[in-house]
Amino acid sequence: MGKTKLVVCTGLAGLFLLWGTDASAEEQTITILHTNDSHGRAFEGEFDGMGFAKLATLIEENRGEHSILLDAGDTFHGTTFASLEEGETIIQALNLMDYEALVPGNHDFNYGLDRLQELEGTADFPVLAANVLDQEGNPLFDPYMIKEFGGLSVGIFGLATPETAYKTHPDNVRDVEFEDPSIAAERVVNQLEEEGVDLIIALAHLGIDESSVDTSEKVAADVDGIDVIIDGHSHSELTTGLEADHDTLIASAGEYTQNLGIVELVVDDGELVDRSARLINMAEAEDTVPDAEMEALLDELEAAQQEILQEVIGEAAIELDGERENVRVRETNLGNLIADILLNATEADVALTNGGGIRASIAEGEVTVGDIVEVSPFGNFGVTKDVTGAELLEILENGAKAYPEPSGGFPQIAGFSFMIDDSKDSGERVHSVMIDGEPLDESATYTLATNDFLASGGDEYEVLADVPIVNEYNAMDELMITYFRDAGIVTSDVDGRIQVGTAEEAEEVAHSDNGTDMEQGVYEIQSGDTLFEIGLRYNVQWTHLMKLNPSIEDEDLIYVGDELHVPHKTVEK
Repeated sequence: MGKTKLVVCTGLAGLFLLWGTDASAEEQTITILHTNDSHGRAFEGEFDGMGFAKLATLIEENRGEHSILLDAGDTFHGTTFASLEEGETIIQALNLMDYEALVPGNHDFNYGLDRLQELEGTADFPVLAANVLDQEGNPLFDPYMIKEFGGLSVGIFGLATPETAYKTHPDNVRDVEFEDPSIAAERVVNQLEEEGVDLIIALAHLGIDESSVDTSEKVAADVDGIDVIIDGHSHSELTTGLEADHDTLIASAGEYTQNLGIVELVVDDGELVDRSARLINMAEAEDTVPDAEMEALLDELEAAQQEILQEVIGEAAIELDGERENVRVRETNLGNLIADILLNATEADVALTNGGGIRASIAEGEVTVGDIVEVSPFGNFGVTKDVTGAELLEILENGAKAYPEPSGGFPQIAGFSFMIDDSKDSGERVHSVMIDGEPLDESATYTLATNDFLASGGDEYEVLADVPIVNEYNAMDELMITYFRDAGIVTSDVDGRIQVGTAEEAEEVAHSDNGTDMEQGVYEIQSGDTLFEIGLRYNVQWTHLMKLNPSIEDEDLIYVGDELHVPHKTVEK
């Protein structure tokens, strides 16, 4: 019986290979330890996983004499701890745990290609990606590496998801080409076989979502010789693994360090004779003693970030209301501002975020990075989804169902307005939805910007969970910090985006002679104005203002004293 080729693809996680110490022994056990999609969750928490300190302990407890620890991406971004220094804190933690290779996930590009390459320069391990190429088709990272373990030669290569092209900001990957993972995998497997390796590991950030085109299941079906794929990207928690084509075992450990995955392979005289997959979950690790050295490092890094948190990034012209009792039951100026920022950062048609995601107010005066982190501490990032008008109406009904009782799901919105009739039953309350001054068209499609928590069905926005993601953006706190830095002095109003009343009352107001007419208005540009800020005042995107004013050829070139047409402004008679 000939020697069996072993290929292991790993997803977003840390992996471990444990070889028998006696290379001449007939039977050797190979243990792969893996996690995936940690998204910067370095600290233990109910929803954040066991954290790096307990993870480090479990790794050491399961580490053998001949071993390798790998990570498969979406690691450097997702929490304030990770993003304040653009992934540097995470690199230091991975270095302490002795990782030996990493494949980039889509969110690892969130700081841009140059920063990802800088992070690799500070890492004690390489970033591997066989299918991440420049415009000329050359690899931007090492495609693979070869390690020797007790007489066994092991090839390790990386596969990144082509979805990165639209699941990070397009500017982050402007000069990057993502090759078909199956084509890249077949090429590299052939290369490694020519080099005579005994075993092959592919670090795969691909996932198994049905909505994805390039998945680990597809690679397993397309490329013969892959025995194990340790997977990431789809956050799949495969308790005992998944059998795929070509006798391939796919293993994945969920997300946020909530599990440590373990795959055990038994090799007898160079042939794979047995294998199994399991997870050590948070409950099992409850009594695990956190690694003291890792705890000390995390404490040191967190303390050092206090200086960054104290950096002044702008000024609030007025108090911005993020109080719990307000953002969960009505429109507030801070809720409007956050939704406006999300709308303009994504260039969507409409935006909606949850009041429960706003955790503090911003006082009038200087605003620091720490102030923004207090407002948005969860690391949620912006996403866009295309929804029909009917789906948007259903989304709003969910947000309004508890009114007048406070609810974390109460919407804070931008780009549109609506009314709530609290005399109606839940599911029949929302009416008079206006988008850019026009009534909602239930058959039309609108691009909705929201956060990933709601996009995955959080706060019972279940209709959103069934809609594919169009694009992904930076974390909410990062978007806010960028806005404050660019704007300098920030203000926001409560302008009637969400009102309470019956449809009859809305009709009455629309037709009443109350001293105002609804008509297209004219705005005179003032010193310091930008199209972005003018758009915020009129609850529209700056791109819409350019459509109304075709004489503007460059959004950065507007002049004091010029008049702009603005949409459906209430103008005094």
